[in-house]
Amino acid sequence: MLTERHLQIFIALAEEQHFGDAARVVGITQPPLSQGLRRLEALVGAKLFERGAGRVELTPAGVALLPYARRALTSIEELHQAAVARDPEGPEIRLGLAPEVPPSAGAAVAAASGSMIPGSRVTVVTGPTSSLINQVNTGRLTLAAVLHPVVLDGLEAGPVSLLPTWALAPAGVVDEEVVGLRQLKGLPIAVRPRTEAPAARDLFLDTLALHRPTGGTVVVTDERAGLAMAAAGQAIVVTADPGLTAQGVTRHRLADDPLPLRLRLVWSRTRTPFLRPNDVMAQLTEALVAS
Repeated sequence: MLTERHLQIFIALAEEQHFGDAARVVGITQPPLSQGLRRLEALVGAKLFERGAGRVELTPAGVALLPYARRALTSIEELHQAAVARDPEGPEIRLGLAPEVPPSAGAAVAAASGSMIPGSRVTVVTGPTSSLINQVNTGRLTLAAVLHPVVLDGLEAGPVSLLPTWALAPAGVVDEEVVGLRQLKGLPIAVRPRTEAPAARDLFLDTLALHRPTGGTVVVTDERAGLAMAAAGQAIVVTADPGLTAQGVTRHRLADDPLPLRLRLVWSRTRTPFLRPNDVMAQLTEALVAS
């Protein structure tokens, strides 16, 4: 039976002319993409591509059938959108937020998400970047705000937004309002587990080591745990949340902002076609930065 995935594979291969690139566009690995193409060619009874040295080209049959595949996929996407629009409770937009996203930024993105489709319902979950990427890929989430850099696994992504960060230190550690990382001596920097966002965590740690070669780090479950350790005089927290505070903890702007929070919005091109327009992503990104 001809499926939506067959059409996605056909069109992606025609556009990318490369199995690896097409697989990333569809959001699968190369072996199932090759299998899907073989099944599609068997279903239509024609060879659609000529394989070359790392590249593929449409055969005459492929050229003739491609416009029909595009129209068929567009019709399926329109069917999905019509079904969502007729949901008696309104279409649902499932938004994922990495724990590092400040509350004001998360609220702004949620509000912008809800304005994309009139009458939509927005549900929000939080989770590590690695988990959010998987949930968007499998369709459990519509979009997510995640840490950058991250392996996208074929997902679409908006531009990287840089949010300024502050150092929260036990009172008396430093007196200046603006400090360099080298001035934050004697205590470890609180960091979340690397498994939550390996690439982003490595960038953070490498930058930290460059600007602050001594002092070390301590792993915490979340920023609240880090704040508690700062209040107890045992750690320093780097945060983009302007509202995170506690008695006995002082806030300091980091000179030259060496550790900005890097965020970007990700979504599935094939599962959420209504997120493709540039104006939608511009609206969401503006909400993220303006918060």
